[in-house]
Amino acid sequence: MDYIKIRFSNDLSSLGSKFDKAMEDIFRPRPVSPMFSSYGRTWSPQVDIYETAEEVILRAELAGVEKDALEVEINSRAVRISGSRKELPSVPNSAYRLAEIQYGKFERVLYLPSPIDTEVVSSVYTDGFLQIRLAKQPKDKTYQVPISDE
Repeated sequence: MDYIKIRFSNDLSSLGSKFDKAMEDIFRPRPVSPMFSSYGRTWSPQVDIYETAEEVILRAELAGVEKDALEVEINSRAVRISGSRKELPSVPNSAYRLAEIQYGKFERVLYLPSPIDTEVVSSVYTDGFLQIRLAKQPKDKTYQVPISDE
């Protein structure tokens, strides 16, 4: 059985600057032709988020991305999906008339609608879609705190 790499983290505060970059990318015009694209620029895959009473489900569209090129990092409030998509070879003796498919590095940081239990996570990558299932933290969960003599 193959696994998708998932890193657990208690601190995604470094994502603040990445949030600023994401906002900048929202308002930056997309290139019309690959010759005008910025080589260092990242793209963002499209994501759907579903919520049930028990879990939060994320589906990311990652057509053409190899599973080994994916990385998922989570904490109780956010998920970061990153990786890269290799550019397909161009057709010999051709000229671009439309170029919408983005290649290279990508990253998407998603803040979750509910706190999740980082111990109960599963993921599947099939037909270009990554699905991550995250169990919600029970709202009435209590923790027993041991008391020592000294």
